[in-house]
Amino acid sequence: MTDAAHDTHRPTGDGPAGPPGDDPLPRRVPVFAVVGLALLMFSLDGTSVATALTTISGDLGADLAWTGWVVTVAAVGQILALPLGGWLSDRFGGRRMFLAGVTVFTVMSGLSALSPSIGVLIACRLVQGLAGGVMLPAANGIVAHQFGRDRDRALALFTSVFPIGAILGPLVGGLVLTTWTWHGIFLVNVPIGILLVAVGLALVDDPPHRRTARIDAVGIALLVATLLATMLTITRLGSPGSGPGWTVLAGVVALTAGAVFVRHARRRPDAVVPVHLLAGRGLGIMNVTNVVFGAVVIGFSATLPLYAQVRYDLPAFVAGALLTGRAIGTIVTSAAAVALLRRLGFRPLLLGGLVAVVAGLVVTAVAPPFGGPTVWLLAGSTLLGLGTGLSGPAANNAGMHLVPDEVAAVSGLRIMFRQMGGIAAVSVLTAAVTAADDPGVAAGIAYGVLAVALAAVGLAAARIPNRRGRW
Repeated sequence: MTDAAHDTHRPTGDGPAGPPGDDPLPRRVPVFAVVGLALLMFSLDGTSVATALTTISGDLGADLAWTGWVVTVAAVGQILALPLGGWLSDRFGGRRMFLAGVTVFTVMSGLSALSPSIGVLIACRLVQGLAGGVMLPAANGIVAHQFGRDRDRALALFTSVFPIGAILGPLVGGLVLTTWTWHGIFLVNVPIGILLVAVGLALVDDPPHRRTARIDAVGIALLVATLLATMLTITRLGSPGSGPGWTVLAGVVALTAGAVFVRHARRRPDAVVPVHLLAGRGLGIMNVTNVVFGAVVIGFSATLPLYAQVRYDLPAFVAGALLTGRAIGTIVTSAAAVALLRRLGFRPLLLGGLVAVVAGLVVTAVAPPFGGPTVWLLAGSTLLGLGTGLSGPAANNAGMHLVPDEVAAVSGLRIMFRQMGGIAAVSVLTAAVTAADDPGVAAGIAYGVLAVALAAVGLAAARIPNRRGRW
């Protein structure tokens, strides 16, 4: 989120949000549709490819542990570009960076479809993630600028687009894979991206520019080195025949880069991850909650189709369609959560949603005691969707209430921590599926571990003071 949106989330009690004259702009609805569709395209692409992991693995001759990078490396690119995206929007304009992000994403989608090897595909996906990370802060700034004093509700609705797309992605991917080929999963983005650029040029106005701060290039490099080395370590542990020497080296690099990153963040006041936002005033609990929540939301969406295929031999389309229940549940409860946030505060919605998410994970992890696996997994998916819709908007607003004067930084950290959790979940689960004698049972155990972790952070989050009112 850009600094243009920063000043708009400060608490104002029950009165109107924002300064006098901060009126919504006339074209806010069509502009919201444009940026929302761009976010939906990015979100759908991130998880629709999950249904094709086994197909891509066989077609390109790579094992599942390495093929999982097709999902996770895009998240790494997004994490790398998020802090740059806000800076670039302030420097060159949110409209320009939004259109540039959509353009690059569209071009990389076409190149991903033409990839002849897993290495080329992973490289294209990394650039796609970079484009999405540049686009997201600009899109948030555009929405905040268009909706004026109503930006709090508009941004809450806007952030709900991403999890909805993440849920629908496997369904779309399964349909494309069944009727076409895995290349088509990327090709469908090309006409949509071209349309978005054309309409965006005509409709989207540039939000006000703000003074640009310095970029913590060293911190970003250390963070990416830590993430990539950790992913490489997990992948090599899950790849049959990997030599221990390179695995140990990757682990040492990950630990070293992580330690240097923490030391660097403590010394630099404008670090990409500000140390004072990592702990204190409930922020530490919320950061851990976002990591585990991201592991569940992103990891579940990206791996449930794979889980359904390796444990129950379900077809790709059926495996992707399992998330239909979650999509409907999330859409219904997220709308209710946005409406109830000001009345109830974030804590009741967060805790109630987490209970439902844990129940959904448990149902998914265990074998069906009766009936077929399709209905059983659909029930688990629906439970998880209902909980995600309640807890997602609440978790988005929790950090804003805790640190009202640093909303932009907290919003960026929230996205980053959720992506880190998703990267860890997808990397570990695909590695476990590759290395285990019984891949389906191994994946079920991983879902059970996620349920326990989420229940633990939910108990900790219950200690955060609740806040009500308009922001």
